[in-house]
Amino acid sequence: MILVIGATGMLGSEICRLLRKENQPVRALARETADQSKVHNLKELGIEIVEGDLRKSATFQPALEGVTTVITTASSMPFTYVPGENDPVLVDRNGMIALVDAAKQAGIKRFIYTSFTGSIDIDFPLRNAKRAVEKHLQESGITYTILRPGFFMEGWLSAMVGFDAANAKVRLCGDGTQPVSYISYFDVARFAVESLKNPHARNAILELGGPEKLSQLDAVKIFEDVTGKKFEVEHVPVEALQSQLETATDPMQKSFAGLMLCYAKGDPIDMKDMTSRFNISLKPVKEHARNMVAVA
Repeated sequence: MILVIGATGMLGSEICRLLRKENQPVRALARETADQSKVHNLKELGIEIVEGDLRKSATFQPALEGVTTVITTASSMPFTYVPGENDPVLVDRNGMIALVDAAKQAGIKRFIYTSFTGSIDIDFPLRNAKRAVEKHLQESGITYTILRPGFFMEGWLSAMVGFDAANAKVRLCGDGTQPVSYISYFDVARFAVESLKNPHARNAILELGGPEKLSQLDAVKIFEDVTGKKFEVEHVPVEALQSQLETATDPMQKSFAGLMLCYAKGDPIDMKDMTSRFNISLKPVKEHARNMVAVA
């Protein structure tokens, strides 16, 4: 049995779909407040649902019964900061570390943890939480895989962060010239599932990017070519992003500012060896752009 934490999220639900496609037995941990339509979709895939919460370690033991592998994609972001209920320290650090401890006690044989790329390496709450969990997992004695995907194209090339392709308006972080290896969450899900059987994933950290090293401006040009529109481009200077990081009043704001600052500085990842070891063909940004235009 495989337990998926974060199964109602974008990445977690795709991992569940791929696992069930392989007829793997899957259990999903879902909070009492989870979107019931998403929970229903998981049940339709034949996934067992168990109520639980990263903030409540007492819910771990029943969820882990009969489980051999844990895959977790859960995070407090990008949700609203609620002191004492939803923040990176409570969920991403303390909750995840408690889960690792519970998994060790339950005799879990494999733990696949979703972090983010090593180039995200400045001081902010989400980054600090993820690195603390990585270290704790590596020292736990459980066979682990740490997935370190870069910037998801479905998120960072969307209106959610100022890349409004539908209205041909984008807000870029910094000067927009630094290379980024945008990756699709569909490909990250494939790496997660492939990690179950690929020896290269055993006790390994996998730095994951897409097939190209593109600047934010390159991405704009791709969307212009696909849509046939000229985009209006606004830049947020690095200095402004640094100021946001320093003056942010809550850990979510500080974490998002930190991510934007790292994004501005670039995140190039060479995937040649990784794709050969895992035999995964990566989705390019142009395909993502075409898909967005098709559903608009």
